[in-house]
Amino acid sequence: MRINSATTADTIEEPASQAGVSRLILATSIGNALEFYDLVVYGYFAAVLSRTFFPVHDRTVSLLLTLGTFALSYLARPVGALALGSFSDRKGRKASLTLSIALMTLGTAMIALMPPYAAIGVLAPIGVFASRLLQGFSAGGEFGSSTAFLIEHAPQRKGFMASWQFSSQGASTLLASLFGAVLTTTLSTEQLESWGWRIPFLFGLLIGPIGLYIRRRIDESPEFERAEKSEAPVRELLATQKERVLVSIGALILTTTANYMLLYMPTYAARQLGLAPSSGFIATLLAGLIMMLLTPFIGHLSDKIGRVRIMLCTAVLFFATVYPAFVLMNAHPSLGTLLAAVAWVALLKATYFAPLPALMSEMFPTRTRTTGMAFGYNIGTTIFGGFTPVAIAALIAATGNNLAPGLYLMIAAVLSIFSVTWARLRLHAR
Repeated sequence: MRINSATTADTIEEPASQAGVSRLILATSIGNALEFYDLVVYGYFAAVLSRTFFPVHDRTVSLLLTLGTFALSYLARPVGALALGSFSDRKGRKASLTLSIALMTLGTAMIALMPPYAAIGVLAPIGVFASRLLQGFSAGGEFGSSTAFLIEHAPQRKGFMASWQFSSQGASTLLASLFGAVLTTTLSTEQLESWGWRIPFLFGLLIGPIGLYIRRRIDESPEFERAEKSEAPVRELLATQKERVLVSIGALILTTTANYMLLYMPTYAARQLGLAPSSGFIATLLAGLIMMLLTPFIGHLSDKIGRVRIMLCTAVLFFATVYPAFVLMNAHPSLGTLLAAVAWVALLKATYFAPLPALMSEMFPTRTRTTGMAFGYNIGTTIFGGFTPVAIAALIAATGNNLAPGLYLMIAAVLSIFSVTWARLRLHAR
C-alpha cells in the first residue's frame, strides 16, 4: 500500500490563489508561532524562573525542578492531541485552531502574571505547573490541525504549505532569542529576576487575541467539508493505523531533540562553556533566523524531488557532524565557535524537518488526519523533546561530560534514519 493511497481521492482540489495562500499561511503561522514562542521563552529563561518559582539551596536542583516542570507539562500534550485532534476531525480544523489558541493565551496569562515564590509560597510553583499543563494540552492539538488545514487548502503544494508550520517556529525562536539577548544585556540580574523575565511572556499575551481574531475569520478546509467524517477518530486510528503513528514518531525524533537542544543552548553556553548569558541568546537568534528563512525553500524543494531523499541525506550528515560540533565548542569556547556550531545544527535541522509535516500528512486519510498527526507528533515531542533539556542537564551533572548532548543527538539521528527508511520500504513514502 502506498503511503498516499488513502488520500488520493481527497486531494483533487483547485489551487488556491496567491492571496488566499498568503492569508491561510498567516492565519496558521501566527497561532503556531505563539504556541511555540511560549514554550521557547520558558526554556530560555529556565535559570531565572528556577530562582523565582523553585528556590532551593542547590542551583542544579533548582534548575532541574524548573526543567522537570517543563518536561512533565508535556504529558498533557498527547491528551490534547487526542482531544483536540478528534475534535478537529469531527467538527473542523477551524474550530480546533480557534480553541487551541484561546487555551494557549490563557496559559500564557497565568504564567506572565504569577506572583513569585517569595509572595505566595508553594502556590507559585503549583500555578506555574498548572499553566504549563494548559499550554501543553493546547499545543497538543495545534500541529495536527494547522498542518491539515494548510495542506488541504493547497494539496498540490503540500511540502511548501506544511513547511510554514516549522518556519513559524523559527520565527518564534528568533523573537524569543531577541528578547533574551536584549534583556540579559540591558538589565541587571536583580531587575531580570524581579520583573524583566515577565516582558516576553506579556508580549506573547498580546499576540493571542490577534491570532484568535484572524483564525475566526478564515474559511474551513474544503477537503474536510467534502470528506466522510469519522464518528470515533481515536478508535479508528488506534485500530487501523498504528504503524503509521509509530513511523511518524520515529521520523520526528531527530528534529525534536535538536529543537530542544537549541532551546537549552542559552543555559548550556552559560553553565558549561562559561560564556556571557547573552551569548547563548545571540546563537539561538541566528538559529531562529536560519530556520525561519530556509524551511519554506526546502519544503518547496520536497514537492519537486521528494521528502524521503532530503530527510535521509540530512539525517546521515547530522549523525556524522553533530558530535564534532560540540567538541569544537568545548575545545575553544567563544561566541564565534558557539555561533558556528549552532548555525550548523540549525541548518541541518531546518533541512530535515521542512518536509516532515507533509510526509506525516500523507500517511493519514482526511477522516483521521488531524488525530493521527497530532498524536504521533506529540508522543514523539513528549518523549524525545520535552524531556531533552532535563535529560541533558542530568547527563552532564551525572557524568561531568560536556559532550553528552552530542552523543544524545547522534542516537536520535540513528532512530530517525531507521524510521524514515522504514517509511520508504514499507509504506512507499516518496
